[in-house]
Amino acid sequence: MKQSVLALIAALAATSATSAPVQAADISGAGATFPYPIYAKWADAYKKDTGTGLNYQSIGSGGGIKQITARTVTFGASDKPLSTEELAKGGDLMQWPMVMGGIVPVVNIDGIATNQIVLDGPTLAKIYLGEIKSWSDPAIKKLNPDAKLPNADIAVVHRSDGSGTTFNFTNYLSKVSADWKKNVGSSTSVEWPVGLGAKGNEGVANNVQQTKNSIGYVETAYAKQNKLVQTKMMNKAGKIVVADGTSVQAAAANADWEKAPGFYLIITDQPGDASWPISASTFILMPKKVKDVAAAKEALKFFTWAYEKGDNMASDLDYVPMPDNVVKLVEEKWKDIKGPDGNPAM
Repeated sequence: MKQSVLALIAALAATSATSAPVQAADISGAGATFPYPIYAKWADAYKKDTGTGLNYQSIGSGGGIKQITARTVTFGASDKPLSTEELAKGGDLMQWPMVMGGIVPVVNIDGIATNQIVLDGPTLAKIYLGEIKSWSDPAIKKLNPDAKLPNADIAVVHRSDGSGTTFNFTNYLSKVSADWKKNVGSSTSVEWPVGLGAKGNEGVANNVQQTKNSIGYVETAYAKQNKLVQTKMMNKAGKIVVADGTSVQAAAANADWEKAPGFYLIITDQPGDASWPISASTFILMPKKVKDVAAAKEALKFFTWAYEKGDNMASDLDYVPMPDNVVKLVEEKWKDIKGPDGNPAM
């Protein structure tokens, strides 16, 4: 698709705002903004292949969890994996990983291009704690001795909504900064010490684009398709890496999905010279007991198609497809999704 992600989101929002009914065959889902670029791309191709549409509301992971718990959509989407206790609390939900990707700091600084400056975890945490206030701070200069950074205040941008992207971002900051872990912690929504809040990856992207000397965090596809200036990061191994499919794949290589209860797994701050430090998986949530078997079956057909035919589209947007062995584990678990008669939906 040649349109920007933000244009796609605007178009979808405009469509959602109308009172036109969704076609009976369309699949309904809601949640994470992190995977929206690839879900939009898959949906476009799937519609052409099958005639079935996907009505996906990009409202944030918190909203997706609420909607699937209330059973107002066929599936929810969250970048924050739910524990087995949380899955039970949501009405006996099932979750599985759909795709993996990276979260990248993005900046708007005159004269600075993508991957021209580097940050490390402790410095990033201090920026978001409000302890590092200027781009001319010695800690940033030490990491970027040759960069021409302004003596200007840093405008910090963060998510305002319940967000799985925020969960993974703050999970990473908690791993690399004892002060962050103690004073802020990790969640889908936190009490930010400083900064301006924006809704969704798209909101953060817009705010960074419009605000000089700003910094934010978004999923790599948003940065790539909207030509945001990305930073490099120093990873756990002390190596400087860029956010792309290769570095996310390196981080994902350590993931042992077979031993993860309910597919609960977080892949931030992974070891390895090539690993991108703020990597994440995004998850689908569905009830194990469904009333509308036809809707559940259509959704599972879409996810099957995405696993089988969507890898190249995912890679084009710097997402990392799930390995074949993980797909087999997931599809085996789908047998637990059953209708009122107790028979599998798929």
